[in-house]
Amino acid sequence: MATTLQQDGAAWNNVHLNGPFPTKIVYKTILASDNSMPSKIDRYNDAAKEIQRLLKETLDAGEGFRAFGARWSLNNIAHHVDRMHFNENMNIKKSITDVEMHEDSLLKKENLFFIQCGNKIKEITEFIKREGKSLKTCGASNGQTIAGAISTGVHGSALGVGSVQDCVVGINLIIGPGANDIVYLERETKSALNDAFAVGINARVIRDDAMFNAALIGLGGFGFIHGVVIETEDLYLLNRYVRKVSKELALELATTMNFKDSVFNIPAEVDADGKPNEPYHYKVFINPYNNDAEYVVELMYKHKFSPDYPDPIPRIQTALYKDLILLFGKIAAQYKNSIPKLIKLLGGDIMPKVDDDLTGTLGEIFDDAINQGPAFACSFGVHHSDSQKAMQVLIDLANEEGPVPGIYAMRFVKASEATMAFTKFPVTAVIEIDGVLWKGNKKIISLEDFCKKGIEKLIENGIKFTIHWGKNAAWSFPGLAEEMYGDNVAEWKAQRSLLLTPATEKLFSNDFLMAVNLY
Repeated sequence: MATTLQQDGAAWNNVHLNGPFPTKIVYKTILASDNSMPSKIDRYNDAAKEIQRLLKETLDAGEGFRAFGARWSLNNIAHHVDRMHFNENMNIKKSITDVEMHEDSLLKKENLFFIQCGNKIKEITEFIKREGKSLKTCGASNGQTIAGAISTGVHGSALGVGSVQDCVVGINLIIGPGANDIVYLERETKSALNDAFAVGINARVIRDDAMFNAALIGLGGFGFIHGVVIETEDLYLLNRYVRKVSKELALELATTMNFKDSVFNIPAEVDADGKPNEPYHYKVFINPYNNDAEYVVELMYKHKFSPDYPDPIPRIQTALYKDLILLFGKIAAQYKNSIPKLIKLLGGDIMPKVDDDLTGTLGEIFDDAINQGPAFACSFGVHHSDSQKAMQVLIDLANEEGPVPGIYAMRFVKASEATMAFTKFPVTAVIEIDGVLWKGNKKIISLEDFCKKGIEKLIENGIKFTIHWGKNAAWSFPGLAEEMYGDNVAEWKAQRSLLLTPATEKLFSNDFLMAVNLY
């Protein structure tokens, strides 16, 4: 039987130490052992009963409940002052069989996997690799749990694929303690598994595009995500290149996405006519305090998997381009506990030398991003055609209101169908501002005010934008959700109300949802 450990009066915090956030109770459910319950589905269903018991206990107490995994978000989106559940030990994963496939599904059975909520991206990557498969994208790091990654819309790293949540084709939600409160949710237009599978996990089936798209980025508010069905693809390789190019050329590619007709090319990455191939991934690194004539850019190109490639791990472990927070953390380590010295350093050339070229799988290229201490990260999403204008607005902000201890980057991601997707534009330019946490004073703007002024500046300049749900922002900015998503806010709320009762809407809400007027 699954058992739950309980810690009372906990001071909960995230990985990047943006708290602490007080909470009354933290639960941690431990699955039944393989020996006592050999069947994965039996262990999965046993865990569901335990979660339902905890939900009943919470409802009876008139309190709230939120789940969390790897604590990767840099704000309080996962937090609840009453009760929280640690998911990371819930890590069952299995392949899909022929008898579980929906008769109308156009998906390939061998590409589908059923993944429990607490599995980290790295765990999933290693599991499916043994089957010759790969995730289509990741969040440029692999420390998040799958439930946390989709709940906050972790935006991925690929131009033509979408975000992490866009590989999900089925969601198993626990929405209360009742017999009818386990739900298996799919799109009506993209069936994957059949009703017999749902019966096997004691779930009722809902096939509805609007509800699926709303729940896909549910921000923790659509219930307890117990498991998901993900679609993968054949294992592939990425050729990764880091180059310095002129500022004008880097920004031209950002605003046009026209790689085919660009003067820039990687000689090994062209078609039969000598035209540049479109990259799998494109990223631009920018120091807002150094008006360099050249920018560092990172490009990756996708190729069919072949096992005879040099081991990339030793090189990747010393590379600085894996994750922007990690990059800045390494820089900040030179001036630990001295924000003024760190800011002075930013006036020089802080970018490391251009990396050597290398080849690896998705899981190898985007290796572990290890926390370097207290950090902040802001991410604005804009239409790629607005990327140069928006970047300049935010660079000007850093110089006029700052300086702040951080650096910028842009990467580009295909639109998601999720109702509240951060990556809502056809190609979203993700403008990242990452650095070390600081406190405002007479000489330096506070993080909260910096985030608020970023919103104000984008609005003043007529630039439509979104903000990454799992990062730092002025989340209580008046009308923020409506400014970003318009009528989609009402649609998200309506679908949530169709799925949940007033009591369970309250159960799964928290201060974050109230701050952004989603409850």
